[in-house]
Amino acid sequence: MQLRPHQEKILDRMFAYHKGQIIVPTGGGKTLTMIVDTQTTYDLIKKGTTTVVVAPRILLAEQLCQEFLEVIDTKYTHVMHVHSGETHHFSSTNPEKIHLFANTARTAGENVIIFTTYHSLHRVMDADIEVNTIYFDEAHNSITRNFFPPTEFFSNEADRCYFFTATPKHSLTVKKPGMNDVDVYGQVICQVPAPELVEGGYILPPKVNVRQLPLSKDKNNWQRDADYLHQTIMDDNKNQVLVCARTTKQIINVIQNTNFVTKIAAEGYSWMVITSKTGAIIDGHKVNREKFFETLNAWGKDSSKKFIVLHHSILSEGINVNGLQSVIFLRNMDYVGISQTVGRVIRLGDESKTYGLVTIPTYDNVGISTARKVQAVVDTIFNQGQPAISEIRK
Repeated sequence: MQLRPHQEKILDRMFAYHKGQIIVPTGGGKTLTMIVDTQTTYDLIKKGTTTVVVAPRILLAEQLCQEFLEVIDTKYTHVMHVHSGETHHFSSTNPEKIHLFANTARTAGENVIIFTTYHSLHRVMDADIEVNTIYFDEAHNSITRNFFPPTEFFSNEADRCYFFTATPKHSLTVKKPGMNDVDVYGQVICQVPAPELVEGGYILPPKVNVRQLPLSKDKNNWQRDADYLHQTIMDDNKNQVLVCARTTKQIINVIQNTNFVTKIAAEGYSWMVITSKTGAIIDGHKVNREKFFETLNAWGKDSSKKFIVLHHSILSEGINVNGLQSVIFLRNMDYVGISQTVGRVIRLGDESKTYGLVTIPTYDNVGISTARKVQAVVDTIFNQGQPAISEIRK
């Protein structure tokens, strides 16, 4: 398997340290380093081991499982999911069943991979199993109050423990945990600068476009929001667009109570919506999430397909989406959210895609403050070559 130089460097550092943080920009291929590390461990140890992969969302846990199983031979490896989502693999959040599943395989000298979420990691902790390697994907999520105790537990108890993120969160107060706690998270054992990945041709640079529109003090003018969004999409002239809406309410009203859908359809665009309240919708038809992501990736691979995806936060982090050419920020976010969202559009595409367009329409104070913050994050990551670290101060 051909690895990129920065991936080989990450693996070398993982073999040198049993614990640590790995800071890699979105699109840097961190999942492949987890997979190769797992396979190499199997090849070296040649006996039953237990690996745990932790993700912030069920969707990402399922995606990671799919990517692992494209490489890992399951002949002697058993797969289990520990979360509330649906999967065709064995799944349970019952600690006794987790214990039985893992230990039965290990007794037979076979390997186990458990895919779980931060929400359900405590169930794995309660199962009282031996964990040889644990990977925390999007590890900045682990500092959340309810997620930190099992994170701290496995940091101390697992043989090997690695925290992957593009956007570390540090705490400047003793009252709350942060990734600057080296006792739990270890040192930064590898940090890959974004400019290095751009220069190597592994990701694309972002291009920030602040679009000034007539200022307004009207907070809930849905037709105005729809008109400005349509105007921005037309001016950007990109086929595959991700829209980060301010609220689910804004999405619903723009779709249902304005002429936005009619206008974009006339321009040849399909549209998709996914929120926790509305579920997944494609061109007005409700679908399950599996169908939504299958369609999204199929459309993303076709550079001639024109579509717009509206969401609030579900697609901001971790989820791989092929082909997205531009993102439109209608809302402000913290450094983590902005960095992760920009990461959705800097993945490689066809030869015509040479950058990821990041557009912020400014027509009120939210847009103005968002534009400043997005530009600051992009400058930190892509010009200075540093991660956008989010700081907790109180």
